[in-house]
Amino acid sequence: QVQLVESGGGLVQAGGSLRLSCAASGGTFSSYNMGWFRQAPGKEREFVAVINWSGGRTSYADSVKGRFTISRDNAKNTVYLQMNSLKPEDTAVYYCAQARSSGSYIYTSLYDYAYWGQGTQVTVSS
Repeated sequence: QVQLVESGGGLVQAGGSLRLSCAASGGTFSSYNMGWFRQAPGKEREFVAVINWSGGRTSYADSVKGRFTISRDNAKNTVYLQMNSLKPEDTAVYYCAQARSSGSYIYTSLYDYAYWGQGTQVTVSS
């Protein structure tokens, strides 16, 4: 059973930074895309960022490009999301997820992900 546990969320002022972490266990972490998604109250869960198995390929939502950076450390079974220049509209519960397939593609749809963490709250004040 794959388990994903997020940490690092909290309250921050606009313009500030946070780094989220996601620790994985019980699976073959290094072979899969790892993604970050977020969900604000009353809205659908949306894609934020993804990284492939080697860390050599990434993709970001337009809303966070240039501000957020995804990275991974396969030796530690951990994926990170560095969030800089935070805006109030970044306020959401952030989830990490592991893709269904271990293929070489990059996956940006939430439907391509099989395992999800419990989420961590990020609140950005104006």
